[in-house]
Amino acid sequence: MSSSKENMLPPSAGVPISEEDLANFFGQFRERLERMVEFRMDPRIRNRIDPTDLLQDSFLECQRRLQSFNETGGCSVYVWIRQMTLQKLIDFHRASFRQKRNVGQEFRLDRQESAGGTSLLMANQLIGQVSTPSRLVSRQEEIEKMRAGLELLEPTDQEVLALRHFEQLSNNEAAEILGLTITAASNRYVRAMSRLAQMVDRLQARQARGDHG
Repeated sequence: MSSSKENMLPPSAGVPISEEDLANFFGQFRERLERMVEFRMDPRIRNRIDPTDLLQDSFLECQRRLQSFNETGGCSVYVWIRQMTLQKLIDFHRASFRQKRNVGQEFRLDRQESAGGTSLLMANQLIGQVSTPSRLVSRQEEIEKMRAGLELLEPTDQEVLALRHFEQLSNNEAAEILGLTITAASNRYVRAMSRLAQMVDRLQARQARGDHG
């Protein structure tokens, strides 16, 4: 084992960790967790929450549940910490939209509730990356087109794309989160990325025609 605990490798699933290990791993994973929160957060509430506070709440929850994690050992350390952080974000969304019970207004973050939230999150990210200032006037229209294209993908393909491309997780981590074999997760990612590349190419072609039309 490395002499620097700050750079220690997370153990395999099922291996207990101490509170000191948890603090070290949480620090190592912080940038990845921030990226996940940034991607998964509803744009309408970005000014209502400090990601640092959310991560602090997540860390405290992980400390509280550490014994249970060590006893069950059902997943790897990062996947567990990510799930704890995602649940805190889900709780915050639900509290923010408590007075808006229409399911169409709520942003669903867990796959079991809805897949629509993932496609909208990805569409917002993609349009933000490829749109030029001159095209901002049609941003919402382009988001809806991109979202419609993404929703042609199977829900699991949408999520594997979100995990690998936007959260930048490894294939093994994505497979673990989705309950897939490593091979199945890899195949789904390749297929989804091919579709995504086609959609981005079409979007850029439309924008080029608009800018020169």
